[in-house]
Amino acid sequence: MTPEEARAHYNFLLTLCIRKAESFGPMAFAFVKDQKFSAIGLTPEEQFNLFVAVAEAFTDEPKRYSHKVECLQKATEILPRTKFFDPGLLQQIQLEIQRLKAESELYTAAMKPERSGLEPTIATSRIILETDMPDYFLSIAQQRAATYYQDKYRLTKESKTAQHFSSPTRRFEPNTAAVHKEFPGACAPFVASRTNAWHVMLPFDLKISRTPDDPLDAGLRIWYAKIGYSFPLRYEMGRLCSYYDDQVLDIEMTDPHLLFVSVSPLKEQDLGKVDRAVASDVPFEIGLPRAFLESTNTLGPYVQVSCNIKVWFDAAAVSLLVQGAPDLHEYGLQGGAGLLTRTYASEKTAAYASAGSQPWQRGLSFNFINLHLQLLPDVATAIVPANTPIFSVYPAMARGKDQLTDARTLSS
Repeated sequence: MTPEEARAHYNFLLTLCIRKAESFGPMAFAFVKDQKFSAIGLTPEEQFNLFVAVAEAFTDEPKRYSHKVECLQKATEILPRTKFFDPGLLQQIQLEIQRLKAESELYTAAMKPERSGLEPTIATSRIILETDMPDYFLSIAQQRAATYYQDKYRLTKESKTAQHFSSPTRRFEPNTAAVHKEFPGACAPFVASRTNAWHVMLPFDLKISRTPDDPLDAGLRIWYAKIGYSFPLRYEMGRLCSYYDDQVLDIEMTDPHLLFVSVSPLKEQDLGKVDRAVASDVPFEIGLPRAFLESTNTLGPYVQVSCNIKVWFDAAAVSLLVQGAPDLHEYGLQGGAGLLTRTYASEKTAAYASAGSQPWQRGLSFNFINLHLQLLPDVATAIVPANTPIFSVYPAMARGKDQLTDARTLSS
């Protein structure tokens, strides 16, 4: 930017400031934060005016005070070099800085309250996972999930700047990029639900469809599935048959209760240790997705994908909320939500025979994490790409470990 361009931009910013435009704050802040700002030819008076105006434009929220203080401190450094230097004005700005710092300390104290030394220390809950793909599910998949959400919700530098500013009287300016700040990534709880969870995903594409068109290459399973009933099928000689025998069933391929589930070959090559049994008559990149597909089942209209993830935890202290990943609807699916508590006796006897045989298992309960997926209403086909978070797991305090209290009952 040449000195002439800098002054023209400065004049433009002043025009926005006089009009009290919402775009002034983010645009001016980006201007003064430029590394070459002090060397682009603006006079000390122009620099001072801009820093003070930017400080006043910040949203009056304590979390913005650090930037506000930074601008005011820059203004105090420049003020003695201006033609209108006044010790009284300098003192006024310094008092404002002291006020902002004091309020920032109050904000910090409220956000991070000191804990009483008399309060009991909450022990860390032990959550232990057993799986036949430990490297993928426990490490590699979590790295892929972090990358997925960072790429999807990372805010641009411009949108982060826009977070700091608002206008007392807003105007309708949807095409002004400088004021665009209402992105999903700007909402802390929204992002925390995605980044603070343990995610379950698959290393291959998964397709669920109401029609048999264009199945994925590695394998296909068919179910008749509706509320209250489901049954596995296979396709032979142009007819649908029972998956278990040769009984030909009078079901048309257009029946609305049919579900077609297919998988692609492996898309993730870095799987680490894999102990799952894979058929030897097909390549591994086909066999592993097919092994997942063969263990898939249905629960009414829900497709249940078994991941062979067995989770151990102290059910007296913690429960596990398992639900469809927050962005799952974007792929045309909804996930069933469940709360894993104390082990329920719905597994085969073999699953319980070895429970508690290891020293680390004592006092712990176990359960299984599976994926339960249903097509959204009016959605005919859904494809979830490999390494896309499908389910999320959130530890929660076990019932009885927390207590809801009316604040009015605690008033002195």
